[in-house]
Amino acid sequence: MDFDKVGTYAAEHTTADSELVKELIAASKEDLEHTDMLSGRQVGQLLTMLIKISGAKRVLEVGTFTGYSALKMAEALPKDGQLFTCEYNKRYEDIARTFFEKSDEGSKISLLMGKALKTIPTINGSFDFVFLDADKINYPKYYDMIIPRLKEGGVMVIDNVLWDGEALQPEGEKAEAIDQLNKQITADELVEQVMLTVRDGVTIVRKK
Repeated sequence: MDFDKVGTYAAEHTTADSELVKELIAASKEDLEHTDMLSGRQVGQLLTMLIKISGAKRVLEVGTFTGYSALKMAEALPKDGQLFTCEYNKRYEDIARTFFEKSDEGSKISLLMGKALKTIPTINGSFDFVFLDADKINYPKYYDMIIPRLKEGGVMVIDNVLWDGEALQPEGEKAEAIDQLNKQITADELVEQVMLTVRDGVTIVRKK
């Protein structure tokens, strides 16, 4: 089986992004080299559907990049929804803010700049939904920090849990951190989870 062709076929048969989101993707590709950090249509639509299905109103995103997934989730939130998104790299900030301001859903989004381990504690209250897609080395720390603040029945989605297959036999620091998180989740009796082989691996966690 040609997995690249299968992935392309699956993406082509997934609901298309809005025109503004497509514009954001084009702007990201024009200004930046590593646009593979964009979550992609399948993950973006998965987030959209999970938010709608779960009825989430209060969302935390760790790792904004240029704002693709934040916009996707904001479009899925109800009018009174809130999305807090954390980003450290100022190079991505201008693109993200530009498109948040262009979006009719942008008022739902609060962009917090700085190290997420420091900015997350400044956000009051609990979360209905979390998307974790930031620096991989700190994945275990993020999980420990966030899971107590996830509501019962709340959902956490974690991207890149396979790390191009390196998580299976981890050698590098990032792969080791991802493997540690995967084991952490599996051992956590407070949650139930499913790991999907969508793109670079996505784990969906539900707090019991």
